[in-house]
This record gives sequence, structure tokens and C-alpha cells, in this order.
Amino acid sequence: MNYLDFEKPLAEIEGKAAELRAMARANPEMDVAHEASALDQKAEKLLRDLYKGLSPWRKCQVARHPDRPNCKDYIDALFSEYTPLAGDRNFADDAAIMGGLARLDDRPVMVIGQEKGNDTQTRLARNFGMARPEGYRKAVRLMDMAHRFGLPVITLVDTPGAYPGKGAEERGQAEAIARCTQKCLEIGVPMVSVVIGEGGSGGAVALATANRVAMLEHSVYSVISPEGCASILWKDSEKMREAAEALRLTAQDLQKLGVIDRIIPEPLGGAQRGREVTIKAVGAAVKAMLDGLSGKDPSTLIAERRRKFLDMGSLALGA
Repeated sequence: MNYLDFEKPLAEIEGKAAELRAMARANPEMDVAHEASALDQKAEKLLRDLYKGLSPWRKCQVARHPDRPNCKDYIDALFSEYTPLAGDRNFADDAAIMGGLARLDDRPVMVIGQEKGNDTQTRLARNFGMARPEGYRKAVRLMDMAHRFGLPVITLVDTPGAYPGKGAEERGQAEAIARCTQKCLEIGVPMVSVVIGEGGSGGAVALATANRVAMLEHSVYSVISPEGCASILWKDSEKMREAAEALRLTAQDLQKLGVIDRIIPEPLGGAQRGREVTIKAVGAAVKAMLDGLSGKDPSTLIAERRRKFLDMGSLALGA
């Protein structure tokens, strides 16, 4: 288990309980059941206290936890007959965005998501989930295919943001993100999106301009990272806690603001402590959102999706 900074007291208690049990295994005559059970109860109470009222900055930390389920974990667990499709038919394949044809239960779908990787090697290969232009152009190609064959589109969002490197900018990063966002608004099939970790900047919006948008309870979704915001506003990245508060980036704030449609609960301690439960909850939410869109004709789906995003931020002016 990887522990976050604010979980250090919890790490000490759970570590002591693990030590006691290890000693008992080495010496079967030792009776540590009572002491270990007391430590378990103390750890559970502390865990509840820690996660009862997470600040926005702590939610950012949880959303970035290295043990949270990634896009590939959801695809492997929820979808059958997954057939990955690669390349943008123009420059290259981008491993930061994965996608392909699959079945959700018995329903054929197109699933697209941002994959961060789960160890040093895969994180480097996936560029930590930061897509280049070819990744967004691949997503456009897959959405075009879904539209052509009448397949619902499911997107799983988890990225710090689009890759800002020199090569990406030279190949038209901003244009690729804009084209991907535009394609989301054009396809005449049901489209649902789930923010499973970080929803960073336009790199997230490019895959989350959907008919229905959900977020995991401890995920975040924002125009910029708290560190980036603090660097711009206060010239001090250490003010990220204040920035996180101001950005209103939590699922709870965004649901109140009408940016997202539903919050998917996470187990106590976050998705990293209950991976299977979280994955099942996301699967159930995706199915429910798709069921709510079934039977709608393409023109209605497009019109509702456009209106949903055009209405965001609008103000009703009184007399």
C-alpha cells in the first residue's frame, strides 16, 4: 500500500498491526489477535476521520494515487471482446490514449480512455496519460467509426492534461484538442464519460464533451492543476492548497455547478482501497447512463449535447 502524506498516521497503525501478525506467523505460540484487532479498529476509525471531509487539495492527492484503477483496469474488467484500434492514420500511435471496439454486457460499444500506466516502465510508455496530437486524432477516428456503425461511445478520463512538449506543439496540439472536442459534439450516438482520476484541462474536455458526464467521488476536473494555477496567480506553486479551493475542482462542487451529472461513490479510503468495488460501481453507472439515452434519435442526442455545454455558465439576469 502506498500512503499519501496525510495518511502517515494511518500507515503507522496499519504497519504495527502487520508487524504483530508477522511475528505471530514466525512464532505460532504468540497470541496477538486481541492487540491486532484493536489496532485494526483504531485504523478504521482514523481512516473514516481522514476521509470524512477531504479538502480539495487532499482530493487532488487521492485522485493522483498510484494505486487507483486505471483505464486499462476498467476495460479489462468491464468489457468483453475488446479489440484495440491503434494509430491516427497520419503520424503515429499514441499509447496515452487507448481505445477500441468492445461489448458492455451484450451491447457493442466504442470505448476510449486515457491510460497513465501502473509502474515506471508503463508510465513512461504511456507518457503518464498526457496525450500528443496523434492521440486525439486517434480518438476522432474512433468516434467517427462509432458514428458510422451506430455504436455508443464510452470515454474514461484520467490525465494531468495534454502533453505540452515541443514536438506536440509543432504537430498542432491545440488544433487536435479542438477537433476532438468538436467531434464529440457532432456524433449522432449516445456518449457517456467518466472522470476516474484527474480531469486536467482541455486534454480532459476533449474526451468528456458527452451527453452524460460522471465523476468518481474523489476525482477532480479542472481547467488547470492547482500547482499551475498557483504559479500563475501567486508566482508560488506552494500555494496549491489555496488554488485547489478556488478552482472548485471536486466532484461535489462540479455537480452543484451543473458541470457533471452524477457522482459515483468510492469505498472508504478511496478507489485504491477497493478496486473491484469501484470498477463495478463505474460499470453500473455507465450502464445506467446509456440506458437513459437509449431510444433517442441522432439529432436529439446532438442537440441535447450541444445545449448541455452551451448552457454552462449562463446567467439568468433579473429585471
